[in-house]
Amino acid sequence: MGLIPKSELCNLPLTLLILLFSSAIFSVSGEASEPTVYEILQKYGLPVGLLPDSVTSYSLSEDGAFEVHLEKPCYVQFDYLIYYEKKITGKLSIGAITELKGVQVRRFLFWFDVDEIKVDLPPSDNIYFTVGFINKKLDVDQFETVHSCRDETALCGQSLRNVFQLPTPVDDVQLLITE
Repeated sequence: MGLIPKSELCNLPLTLLILLFSSAIFSVSGEASEPTVYEILQKYGLPVGLLPDSVTSYSLSEDGAFEVHLEKPCYVQFDYLIYYEKKITGKLSIGAITELKGVQVRRFLFWFDVDEIKVDLPPSDNIYFTVGFINKKLDVDQFETVHSCRDETALCGQSLRNVFQLPTPVDDVQLLITE
């Protein structure tokens, strides 16, 4: 082994800088190629709106078992109010989520665990939720976009308004204008 010639020694800092820069680009582009949880849902033929916008991380094993973590527990209003725990688990397969844990639906004054979610293959306008022994068919359109998470306090007034069917403030203003 010999010494590095003086002419190549001048290029050493530039070579190191290029190597450092190219490894940084590679690590950033490597992270960007990781699919989002919403892209995974689409890959399995499921609508992206099944999960709220507050997903912080997820893992998916080769057998379809998954774990999704949210910033915090939250609620999303569809035809029914849905509650998401901070950790959601289940098993993905084409057109279905089974063994689901961490998602509940409110019907009247009670909360029920959602056990399975399925879509028709080929896709149709319907999505099916299994809650215990009950299957409920809903319009899939409401799950086509990702919804924002809301906390319980933001929903309290809205829930009571719906239960008692009170007019919204906009309705009150319209009543005053028409009288």
